Amino acid sequence: MAMNSKLSQRGRWGPLLAALSLGACGGAGGAGSAAGTQTPTPPTPAPEALTVPAGYKLVWSDEFDSAGLPDASKWAYDTGMNKQGWHNNEKQYYSGPRAENAVLRDGKLVITARKEQMSSAADWGGQAYTSTRLITAGKADWTYGYFEIRAKLPCGKGTWPAIWMLGSSGGWPAGGELDIMEQVGSNPTRVFSTTHTTSGSGANGSGAATVVADPCTAFHTYQMEWTAQQIRFGIDGKQHFVYKNAGTGKAQWPFDAPQFMILNIAIGGDLGGAIDDAIFPVTMEVDYVRVYQAPK
Repeated sequence: MAMNSKLSQRGRWGPLLAALSLGACGGAGGAGSAAGTQTPTPPTPAPEALTVPAGYKLVWSDEFDSAGLPDASKWAYDTGMNKQGWHNNEKQYYSGPRAENAVLRDGKLVITARKEQMSSAADWGGQAYTSTRLITAGKADWTYGYFEIRAKLPCGKGTWPAIWMLGSSGGWPAGGELDIMEQVGSNPTRVFSTTHTTSGSGANGSGAATVVADPCTAFHTYQMEWTAQQIRFGIDGKQHFVYKNAGTGKAQWPFDAPQFMILNIAIGGDLGGAIDDAIFPVTMEVDYVRVYQAPK
């Protein structure tokens, strides 16, 4: 299947954002209990820290240390749905190579969403905003590994930044989707990770959210450790979601095949929501992208 038609079939939206829950403390024995004693509940062990596993080696990275446009040997531009309009009712036009939307500056990749119309472009679909969707498809993909991206997110109602991965083959959702980080500007401190599969796609994806106090004013590391047994997601070394291989087949676990990486800012849509035009331009800054794998 052609890359653009495949890429257009993903859906990263819906009421799947399960915030971290806090367990309420309650007493089972009241004043009338005979012994007045209870068996204590064992404490829940703290999640294992999320960091580069022992023995893993750096196999791919972009430190964004040069200047100008993103490295064309590492990144391509996904523009395939501009004319038709992007899924999830998003409102942006994704540009090709254009410094106004993606440029390397001060050792960082700066993706900028703007309030402007690219009406002179042949593939313009009437969008009132521009942005960029960078992909490694056709240049690099990976099966399993440890992924770490250090980034500072945009703020403002209507922004929907994401750091995520799609299956290099198999279409969507059969090829699987791994959302390392998503956030919406209307609720900026809520950051979430999600998996999408044939058995749980769109609003039925499996994921969890956590609170980050300052994702729009400070850099944080967004992490994923992907093995044949499970996928762990975290921020700044703290795990907040685990998706396990249940051993029931590809509908639940398509994650034994290559996936490529995507960096983008979407605007509006089913999850991005109402847009405040006063916020533009807004940027997502990426300090680095690093991929580690176990030696083969």
